[in-house]
Amino acid sequence: MGLELYLDLLSQPCRAVYIFAKKNGIPFELRIVDLIKGQHLSDAFAQVNPLKKVPALKDGDFTLTESVAILLYLTRKYKVPDYWYPQDLQARARVDEYLAWQHTTLRRSCLRALWHKVMFPVFLDEPVSPQTLAATLAELDVNLQLLEDKFLQNKAFLTGPHISLADLVAITELMHPVGAGCQVFESRPKLATWRQRVEAAVGEDLFREAHEVILKAKDFPPADPTIKQKLMPWVLAMIR
Repeated sequence: MGLELYLDLLSQPCRAVYIFAKKNGIPFELRIVDLIKGQHLSDAFAQVNPLKKVPALKDGDFTLTESVAILLYLTRKYKVPDYWYPQDLQARARVDEYLAWQHTTLRRSCLRALWHKVMFPVFLDEPVSPQTLAATLAELDVNLQLLEDKFLQNKAFLTGPHISLADLVAITELMHPVGAGCQVFESRPKLATWRQRVEAAVGEDLFREAHEVILKAKDFPPADPTIKQKLMPWVLAMIR
């Protein structure tokens, strides 16, 4: 059995893994795990990942979880261009720095923006107070400013003149609030130009394909009550 990737493109880290594998011509079998139906919580998927999260990777008898670990595994196993995760010590450290920072900052605020603005009121039919939504969007704005000031600065990409894993992870996060209707790039011309560079580097068709699901998030039908009951503990734990 060859490489298998367990993904749902609703998930931002799954999109990063998917784009990376496709862009670099890495052959894999796509195993869809439908988050909205709660398939990640099933006993069957727990045999793949006991943490019941996507993405997950199987490579023969080897199983790996956590998106950053999966991306690094792919860079090391396959012959991909050096700029994704440079051999140069300090250039690689810059990529590591961003990947360490984003996990509890930008990822959290992008995820909360999607759920508080769209998924709770539309998909789960659960009201979100104006105060909660305002606090979530304010947190997102703080992290967007940090992304610009600390990481992007005046560079073409987050860690230097070439795209890296940092840019791929960042852009897939930012498309979460975009899918919720947030004006992420409209008032930030520097970030908007960076987004155009990232899209061009990965390919506009692939970028569009990977984000088709999230950009339709506002159109999701309401969840079945049984599914809602199943998902609520997971959702609340995920966005706290």
